[in-house]
Amino acid sequence: MNREPAIATAQSAAAADPARAAAPIDTRSRTFADALAINGKFASQRMTGVQRVGYELAAAFLRLCPEGSAPLVLMPSDANAEVSLPRAKTLRGSMAGNLWEQLALPFSTGGRTLLSLCNIGPLFARRQVLMIHDVAVYDLPENYSWKYRLWYRFAYSVLKSRVERIVTVSEFSKARIVERLRIPAERIAVVPNGVDHFDRIEPDARVLGKLGLRRDGYVLIVGNLSVGKNLARVLAAVEQLGERYDWKFVVVGSCDLKVFNSSAKTNYEQSKSIVQAGFVSDGELKSLYEHAGCFVFPSLYEGFGLPPLEAMSCGCPVVTSREASLPEVCGDAAVYCDAWSVDDIAAKIAEVMNDAALRDDLRQRGRERAKRFSWDNAARRLFDAVTREGRAG
Repeated sequence: MNREPAIATAQSAAAADPARAAAPIDTRSRTFADALAINGKFASQRMTGVQRVGYELAAAFLRLCPEGSAPLVLMPSDANAEVSLPRAKTLRGSMAGNLWEQLALPFSTGGRTLLSLCNIGPLFARRQVLMIHDVAVYDLPENYSWKYRLWYRFAYSVLKSRVERIVTVSEFSKARIVERLRIPAERIAVVPNGVDHFDRIEPDARVLGKLGLRRDGYVLIVGNLSVGKNLARVLAAVEQLGERYDWKFVVVGSCDLKVFNSSAKTNYEQSKSIVQAGFVSDGELKSLYEHAGCFVFPSLYEGFGLPPLEAMSCGCPVVTSREASLPEVCGDAAVYCDAWSVDDIAAKIAEVMNDAALRDDLRQRGRERAKRFSWDNAARRLFDAVTREGRAG
């Protein structure tokens, strides 16, 4: 799924909607803001998941800073030229990727406290606040190569005793970090994601005609090869439902659905009810959310779970699982299924798709739920976390 941001739109968000512009943090914090640096490695990576959080949180943090005061944003040499942050003092390095982050970044902070927002930071930075989104490298090891697991586990073994504070995105992830990294709970602050970046996106309804879709006549699914996304069971549920209903099941993403079919052969024919949309733009995705009968997200593991909130913000009914952080994020605004049961996934999809009144209720509750999660609120919580007394060094 293509989740690259509309950068220009993001930069002008506060100016376009003054009522939503954040009031700055207390002017007594001016010196503190100048004493911070932000790890901008996310600017060189594809804007998905974690990188989206890094960008939006950094942008919101900068909006809160008093006039004339802002953290220094440090970026690698291969940072996307379109990824700039308003009001930021930006310094681009001469190196790229992990080498820049581990070797050059620690010496570019000028003694400032470094905010690393995307799971990892330089191992030997002297002053650092680190955001860890989840510990899936421990909890879901089959999702990663052995090299990836080894690097992250080594990095966390070093960082956990060196960073000043750890920030994470949910109470679920906090509990898992405590369990897996053996870090005292008082050293970890929770800063939930925002979802209001989706308000800036203009829907592109042309995708509906391109895919032959009608309002409430399809179920939206995010396709991902990650074991944790549980796509195999979702597709098994689709096979059940496709035999009884004329709904379409739109899979957004670039995965090959054949790999989820245990009996796949060279002449395997995909169910005619499945529409593989492939990569879509943010505008197309928003339109798909707005017109879907429901969005299905029975994930087995999420540090936070932003897609269900994105769907809710667009007025899309959500069927999700009871696993990990999802009940914490979705509250009473979703229909919950047993992620381990194909029959229950199918039953909950049918329940929502067959009940127009339920869909309307979920749309209303979902929009209200999504309003609770803003990037400005997240930035304020981050500010509180990094200024809290009693940081462990």
